[in-house]
Order: sequence, then C-alpha cells, then structure tokens
Amino acid sequence: MTIATLTSKGQVTLPKNIRDHLHISSGDRIDFFMDGRGEVRIKPLNKSLLALKGMLQQPGKKPVSLKQMEKAIHQGARRRA
Repeated sequence: MTIATLTSKGQVTLPKNIRDHLHISSGDRIDFFMDGRGEVRIKPLNKSLLALKGMLQQPGKKPVSLKQMEKAIHQGARRRA
C-alpha cells in the first residue's frame, strides 16, 4: 500500500512509484474523477507526441509523409464539398 499525506493547503505529493506508473512528472496535469462505484481515480492528461509515435503504424505499410497527408485531406474535402 502506498500512502501520502494531505497538507493544510489541500496538496498531496504523489509517491514516486505512482508517478512512474502513470509516466508523469513535474508540470504534468492529471484528472481526478469518481467512477461508478464512488472510487476516486486519476488519469494523466499530458501525453507527449513522442508517446503517440507508431500508434497507428500497420505492419507492411509504408509511412506517409506530411505532404501526402495534406494532399489526401484536401482531396477528401473537395469530394465532400
């Protein structure tokens, strides 16, 4: 069990093992919310673009350049207009 102490200003320092697990550091934002069972949960809001790298990559497909992406977006917009 990991325990933290609430200060008189209502602040809590998240223990290092929790920060490491959430991949958050100083200056990152986190969301506190209540789930359906009334338990408080936290979710990191800051994700770097580097963390998203390769997320949509499909095996066997070549990466697309930004120029190719922009061209496809413009073509799609023209078809819809």
